[in-house]
Amino acid sequence: MKLEAEPLLHPEALSTVPVYGPTPWRVALPLVVAAIVAILGLYWRTAESIVAIWWRSETYAHGFLIVPICAILIWNRRHEVAKIAPSPDYLGLVLLAGAGIGWIAAAAGNVQVVQQLAMVSMIPAAVVAIVGRRVARALTFPLAFLFFGVPLGDSLIPGLMDWTADFTVGALRLSGIPVFREGTFFTIPSGSWSIVEGCSGLRYLIASITVGALYAYLNYRKPSKRVLFVALSVIVPIIANGMRAYMIVMIAHLSDMKLALGIDHYIYGWVFFGIVMLLLFWAGSFWRDDAPGDDTPAHSVEPAQRAPAKNGRIAAAAVSAVAVAAAWPLYAVHLERSDEGRDALRLEAPPAAQGWMSDEALLTDWRPRYEGASASIFQTYRKGSRAVALYLGYYPHQRPGAELVTSTNIMVVQKHPVWSNVGESHARESTGSETIDLRQTRLRSPQQRLLVWDWFRISGSDLTNPYVAKIYLARNKLLDRGDAAAAVIVATPYEEQDDVAAETLALFVREMKPSIDAALERAVNDAGSSAQ
Repeated sequence: MKLEAEPLLHPEALSTVPVYGPTPWRVALPLVVAAIVAILGLYWRTAESIVAIWWRSETYAHGFLIVPICAILIWNRRHEVAKIAPSPDYLGLVLLAGAGIGWIAAAAGNVQVVQQLAMVSMIPAAVVAIVGRRVARALTFPLAFLFFGVPLGDSLIPGLMDWTADFTVGALRLSGIPVFREGTFFTIPSGSWSIVEGCSGLRYLIASITVGALYAYLNYRKPSKRVLFVALSVIVPIIANGMRAYMIVMIAHLSDMKLALGIDHYIYGWVFFGIVMLLLFWAGSFWRDDAPGDDTPAHSVEPAQRAPAKNGRIAAAAVSAVAVAAAWPLYAVHLERSDEGRDALRLEAPPAAQGWMSDEALLTDWRPRYEGASASIFQTYRKGSRAVALYLGYYPHQRPGAELVTSTNIMVVQKHPVWSNVGESHARESTGSETIDLRQTRLRSPQQRLLVWDWFRISGSDLTNPYVAKIYLARNKLLDRGDAAAAVIVATPYEEQDDVAAETLALFVREMKPSIDAALERAVNDAGSSAQ
């Protein structure tokens, strides 16, 4: 394809750009494309992780359309962009460095979504660095639209599940149907239901926001209208998902559990969502502006008032942008090498203390779903009539597939054949010398109910917030202190009320925590010795 034949370089569009010799865009455009390709190559593992999620997850499959849509949006603005003289801007290099710092920090903490956001941020930063902020400003929405390709939103699932359960149960009770609820599980006279991840509405929400943002850009010029429509694209699918869940339960209830089950469940859901979105777009069409699609009217795009940068300066900016972007993957390789040999260790069960005695008899058949631990123990302790199961999982070297803080490390998987998670909350417990935050989970099976407390042990600190834990891990790794961490989980059976069970766990934590910490400290020392 010959660039001189492209409308981007149309003579009329370029008539306002002073030039010395060849049109500057003939050099700048290939350099921008080459720099972006180089960044994607440098961060190919991050780029690959994005595409892999698009491929395997229906929630994020729309990502395959994001890049073509961005290309079309940029193409539609080619005449306006061609009127702007490309001029390298050092701000772009600063933005690239900032995105690189974010990426390396996320890599140290194994926060994949932040790595992905940082990599995508490098693309508009490279545009600013090579051709200037005026060009980037003219392409604000197309460049920003790239962020919709980042698989972001899984952290919203628990909150959306709770909202959907609240809405559905409340609507059923308003309809006069008695409901017994336990967490996201509820029972009505005709049958039992549960709100699982697929019922959270995240798929509808992400699709609505993505399409809504594009619709607002193409149909409105006033920022207030765009913001309002995007806000509606967030609110409407959340409410609609609650109505969808209620509708499905009611259809099944009124049909004596013959309809809205199996494949009907999904068909009714998507049909209802499609109708809701069509109504939203139909309502939005009444406020449509006459000249859609541009961030500013065409006549307001100011031609360059100064001569475009020389080709050598543009080329130097492109090389500098790639060099700044390349520094962070190289440092990541250094961090990985510094962690070699940290996986070999020995983890022993904490010795008995304060009257608690280890017992070989199993307290429960439940096990937490924590994957990738280099060493773990599951031990029962008893003191009189009290019994507690202790799980320790040790992670001396955080990496994909073997990291402590991840959404795949959970107490029980969705749709487990035996166990169900019926509720989570937070608690605080004093150990005498300190107070620790705990995550409290209630589990049930046909034969047993368990009250579970858990926390992370990182660098001698106890915490439950996964975001703070990731910050601790990233800090330690960047400071070459290693990123060893452990999961501490204690569980005890309970009947209808969990007060006695909570007292048992509190007593165990107060009396056995020094022994637990000492066992983990020995594992840390063993891992450190083996790495030297």
